Amino acid sequence: MSFSKRATKKPKSQCEVTELKKIFAFLLALAFCVAPLSVAFAAKGDDDIESLRGTKLYVYNWGEYISDGEDGSLDVNAAFEEKYGIQVVYDTYDNNEVMYSKLKSGGVSYDVVIPSDYMIERMIAEDMLEKIDFDNIPNFKYIPEKYRNLSYDPKNEYSIPYTVSYVGLIYNTSMVKEAPVSWKALWDTEYENRILMFNNPRDAFAIAQSILGMDYNMESDVAWRTAAALLKEQKTVSPVYVNDEVFLKMEAGEAALAPYYVGDYLTMHDNNPDLAFVYPKEGVNYFFDAACILKGAKNKRAAELYLDFLNEPEVALANAEYICYGSPNEAVYTDPDYSYYEDELLYPEEGSFKTQLFRNMSPETLALMSTLWDDVKNYVPSANSYSALFFGGEDNAPGADAEKMTAETAKYAVCIGVFLALVIAYLIFRFVRKKYRENA
Repeated sequence: MSFSKRATKKPKSQCEVTELKKIFAFLLALAFCVAPLSVAFAAKGDDDIESLRGTKLYVYNWGEYISDGEDGSLDVNAAFEEKYGIQVVYDTYDNNEVMYSKLKSGGVSYDVVIPSDYMIERMIAEDMLEKIDFDNIPNFKYIPEKYRNLSYDPKNEYSIPYTVSYVGLIYNTSMVKEAPVSWKALWDTEYENRILMFNNPRDAFAIAQSILGMDYNMESDVAWRTAAALLKEQKTVSPVYVNDEVFLKMEAGEAALAPYYVGDYLTMHDNNPDLAFVYPKEGVNYFFDAACILKGAKNKRAAELYLDFLNEPEVALANAEYICYGSPNEAVYTDPDYSYYEDELLYPEEGSFKTQLFRNMSPETLALMSTLWDDVKNYVPSANSYSALFFGGEDNAPGADAEKMTAETAKYAVCIGVFLALVIAYLIFRFVRKKYRENA
């Protein structure tokens, strides 16, 4: 089961490159072809780098998550090899948990990995990452303060942000006449059988937690079970759980609503202009993927060269154009030639809506989330019931009245229950004391 932020990245062919970008990529590649000459001369003063020629660097990254030369884009790994003479051995993974399990098994050895925020926090806690020597990362200057010292790496010792993005709600304007403002649209009976939903627990629970006003990283069993109950209620509108399938279904106009990542929405919109995107009022997940060096990396100095290379403005721009996720590199997002320069969705105004980062959680909470997610996926609503525990609604059972239950009324219910328990305890105490006096 995946707890990942996403299952796999979008197909690369969907991110089109203009002729201007192809020319830019050609010139950039030509520059990197000439670069080895300058490195060779500079090597007289930097034997450390020159000694790395002929070595190998093992990189482990998400699939389709680096500009690779297709459609005229810059081949980043080839350019790095050309510049430094270091061979890049490049493997990919589908989600954070697959990556983590593979590394934990001890059967593989990589130098560079690019996990998501909460996974970085976990890997730091488990001593799986090396501290980065930032003297070897001069291009870190392009990462502004707002993207440094974040909660998953508070001293910014182990990671360099690679992408930054948000989750939001995609809707088809030909089916949804008014822009939805709330995640509750995913529970709307008007769109029954036309709603898509995340097929991973962390993202799915975050939507329910947003509606309920909860922290995404809470450790309360009761709170997680309440969020699970809300996800079960959604089953009454027959949501289709998806990962990469969201691309085909939304682009083909097969669904009305789908939660997904803003960068991927931009790709879908290119193929279906009827699609639109909003950030729901209850708040959204704000996330980072960041480049790290694994503990015991056999080629740490080359790994630091690679991390620095990824932040060269031209390379970071090529990756941002290819991936279509937000770039934390200031030289990219302030570049007027960047395709998404000042894009209000990819780079929204700070504070314009609520955001939360995922954090690493205790093993007990992760296990509970996994169990509750299985319960949600296996839950089958009653055939003759259309209850609405949280939002109210009609119950088709004869003579039955639907209940209306919100997070606020749930709090009152708990308070009433505690009060009644105290009253009963007091009455029992009075009864026992009376019997005791009678027998005295």
